[in-house]
Amino acid sequence: MELAKKTIIVVGLGSTGIAVARFLKNRGATVIVSDQADEETLGSRAQRIHEMGIAMELGHHRTQTFERADLVVLSPGVSHTLEPVLRAKERGVPVIGEIELASRFIKEPIIAITGTNGKTTTTEILGSMLIRSGFNVFVGGNIGNPLISYADGEQKADFIVAEISSFQLDTIDTFRPRISVLLNITVDHLDRYSSVDAYAASKLRIFENQQPSDLAVLNGSNPLVRSLTAPLKITKLYYGSLNSGELGAVNNGTRIRFRFKESKRRDNKGPLAHLASCDQRFLNVSDFNPIGRHNLENAAAAALAALAAGASPDTVQEALNRYQGAAHRLEHIDTLHGVDFYNDSKATNVDAVIRAVESFSKPLVLIMGGLDKGSNFKALREILPRHVKKLIVMGRAAARIQSALGDTIPTTAAVSMADAVKQAYRVVSPDNVILLSPGCASFDMYDNYVQRGEDFKKTVENFKLQLS
Repeated sequence: MELAKKTIIVVGLGSTGIAVARFLKNRGATVIVSDQADEETLGSRAQRIHEMGIAMELGHHRTQTFERADLVVLSPGVSHTLEPVLRAKERGVPVIGEIELASRFIKEPIIAITGTNGKTTTTEILGSMLIRSGFNVFVGGNIGNPLISYADGEQKADFIVAEISSFQLDTIDTFRPRISVLLNITVDHLDRYSSVDAYAASKLRIFENQQPSDLAVLNGSNPLVRSLTAPLKITKLYYGSLNSGELGAVNNGTRIRFRFKESKRRDNKGPLAHLASCDQRFLNVSDFNPIGRHNLENAAAAALAALAAGASPDTVQEALNRYQGAAHRLEHIDTLHGVDFYNDSKATNVDAVIRAVESFSKPLVLIMGGLDKGSNFKALREILPRHVKKLIVMGRAAARIQSALGDTIPTTAAVSMADAVKQAYRVVSPDNVILLSPGCASFDMYDNYVQRGEDFKKTVENFKLQLS
């Protein structure tokens, strides 16, 4: 892909946008960064672009600039349906995302993980499994380390392990994972997609350029995943549930057992090249640290992808034994007078809340709320009364959540995270759990889910000091 002397618009000045701008400038392109935020709001990010000598158009997107470009590159969070982007497409200007751009400069095999929930956990576990098997691995993508950083760097990896969001898949063209992992498809992002079908179609693009020699790891327990991937003409491994004759993995809560067929390939360079030796092997997950059935599914998906890539069963087991869980995903914060505090700030949709709530046998006080993404909170009406003794809502979605659920369990509103924690602690008993699992985006009160989770952790810490 020739970039020199091309005028390229980079849309979105986050960490990915900065990395893309640097990459393009280093290859001789004339780069213009466009962001709807103004320079004061962008602060140090704008300063870094100034220091690189790159032009910026801030505060709005100028349609004429987009129409005159040779290429438009979108950052992950930027919608491909913005008016200037659509106008550029009408003029024949190519529009791609950072993942697509990076993949055109990456020769190493890519293992890509997508799904509504569980992407980061699965990506982290899979990366660890391959690293412990002696491979040089770059772990990145939507997990926080842009793929373009690898394309622009010195590392020579054996594998690229990449978390990929639906937003990133919206702007691919030639992106081809050698191993793709689809964890689940549930209702999410209806503030951006017109329907669940449109959202699912974006997820399915991960298979778009795969060849018959490539591999898909699929959630056999998810009916939507099964039905939508049935036409795929690539090798499939299932986990969670196996039908007769299917290859993959099942778990019973303490063990993950594999079912593979003899492979004709013995060169250890492709999916299923060596898996006959793993048939009837199992992994012990009785002491797997992250709680919840869904995390056992994530572990099974990661193990299948790792074994297919050439990891050894022993090192896969070692990685599972050592994995402590990702931050802000059912993360145990503290125990105060017998009450456990869990931070699940990454739970930004209803299905994630269901998974979190189902992970506990102890009575819960649940803190929900934030910025609504068009979620159907009424889907929680059946499960919450079985697990939750009180619901505390906050943020812009508070009234909508209370309207949907307030007649099923006691529900009150909080004005801040500190207020929510105080209200929760008033009604708990020893051996109860206070769980932050918002079911919403964070952008009404926080910059991102990480900031929200850190606020919860700090609030719990301060509350502990007050009680001591």
